[in-house]
Amino acid sequence: MENTDIKIEEEAGTLKLDLIIPVYKPDIKFKHLIERIKKQKDKPDRIILLQTVEEEKDRDNRRNQPGQEYITYAMELEDSNFHIDFIEVSKKDFDHGATRAYGASLSTADLLMFMTQDAVPSDTHLISNMKAAFSDPKIAAAYGRQLPGEDAGIIESYTRKFNYPEVSSTKSLSDLPELGIKTYFCSNVCAAYRREVYEGLGGFVKKTIFNEDMIMAAGIIKAGYSIAYTSEAKVYHSHSYTCKEQFKRNFDLAVSQTDFPEVFSGIKSENEGKKMVLKTSAYLLKSGRFYLLPSLIAESGYKYMGYLAGKNYKKLPRSIIKKISMNPSYFDSK
Repeated sequence: MENTDIKIEEEAGTLKLDLIIPVYKPDIKFKHLIERIKKQKDKPDRIILLQTVEEEKDRDNRRNQPGQEYITYAMELEDSNFHIDFIEVSKKDFDHGATRAYGASLSTADLLMFMTQDAVPSDTHLISNMKAAFSDPKIAAAYGRQLPGEDAGIIESYTRKFNYPEVSSTKSLSDLPELGIKTYFCSNVCAAYRREVYEGLGGFVKKTIFNEDMIMAAGIIKAGYSIAYTSEAKVYHSHSYTCKEQFKRNFDLAVSQTDFPEVFSGIKSENEGKKMVLKTSAYLLKSGRFYLLPSLIAESGYKYMGYLAGKNYKKLPRSIIKKISMNPSYFDSK
């Protein structure tokens, strides 16, 4: 049996994998990402960079755009064993789902792997560990573990540990009664999809404020496949959001759930939020960091208010909606 398992893992290692990364005004983390991808033991067959660019009239000034030096640096790393395709996407056409779907359409690899520009591999085995998850033919998607970055605060660091534990797991339709919304959880910060299944389900939705990964994951689960959480595939990725930014992010989260009732209706996500607040509170008390409780309460309050506003966004004036969203352009065509 052990030899059979080894053979299956070896076969998974031969799967072709393309890495797709949307890029817009990147910072130094993008440089570190590309450097560490090049050092991987198992390199992607291709990297497809989808750079969002300003309007046509501004393209002559692209060299002066923030982050352009990091994109130039990435392109200079290309060699015979490290293939990078550079694709431009107009800012007016950018969409969290449609842009990634466009990138996927350019690939013929067995596995489509997605990362965000601020996710930095923690070691040289990210690609290998991601591929290994697909040794089980029932696995149609896999996502990696997100570790807190050096700039992450105590609360954010604990949140990462709550959402991305040390132990790997597999989720299927039978887990829905117990896990609820977390059954569909998958993050394109670092995730891979079996292309055959991805295309069979129609790919990412072409219009979404975000959550394109969870919407796809829901389709995968409902189609009878499984999703792997691969804790061995690790990236550094965390945020230092202000309370205002927490409000906006959770507003957009609720908008995505409201716009796709066929995916999210009947499955409450508030319970998961309450659980995280309670466990974080207990952690702060146990570790002697009770002085951070007011910050946790404030952040949680802003998150919940943003979520409630997003759930009822159709009742709000568009002028207000665009001020309280992280993605105001999403509402231009609605």
